[in-house]
Amino acid sequence: MKRNLKTWLALAFVAALLVLFIRPNYRQGAPSLRGAPAVNFAFTLDGKAAHLSDLRGKVVLLNFWATWCPPCVDEADSLVALQKKIAPLGGTILGISQDQDEGAYEQFLAQHHVDYPNYRDPDAKIPRSYGTTMIPETYVINREGKLDRKIVGPQDWTTPEMMSYLNSVLAQK
Repeated sequence: MKRNLKTWLALAFVAALLVLFIRPNYRQGAPSLRGAPAVNFAFTLDGKAAHLSDLRGKVVLLNFWATWCPPCVDEADSLVALQKKIAPLGGTILGISQDQDEGAYEQFLAQHHVDYPNYRDPDAKIPRSYGTTMIPETYVINREGKLDRKIVGPQDWTTPEMMSYLNSVLAQK
C-alpha cells in the first residue's frame, strides 16, 4: 500500500512538472519567439506618454527587473556600461521595474547612475504581457520591432560574446 502511494505521488510530481513547463508562458529557449512582433505597450517616460513602438528603428533591450532582486542588482552596472556602447550605434535599453516602492526605485536609479530609459510598473502588467515570470529577463528587439532573443537571468552584458551578438543585431538595417 505504501509503495503504491509513493508511486502515485512520484507520478503526480512528474505530471505537475510537465504541466509547469508546457504552459504557454514558460518560453525559455522557445525558437518560435524569434521574428514575432514585440508586444507594444504604453508607458511614461520623463513625464510624457510613450509606447514601445516609438523606439522602432532602434535595437531595444527590454529588461524586466526590480531593486529587490539580487541578480537584477548584479547586472545593473553592466547594463549602464552597455547603454554607453550601444547608444551611438542606434541601440537602447528600456528598463521596466516591478518595484512597488517608488522611493527604493528612484534611489536605485541614482545610486547605480542608470541613464537609460526606465519605467516603474508596480502591477507588473507589462512583464506579464510578455509571459515573464522570472527576473531579470531581457528581450532583444530588432530595428523592425521584432523579437530576436529572450535572455533569462543576469548577464555580464559587456563580454566579448555578448557584444559580438549585439553588434550583429545592431548591424542589421
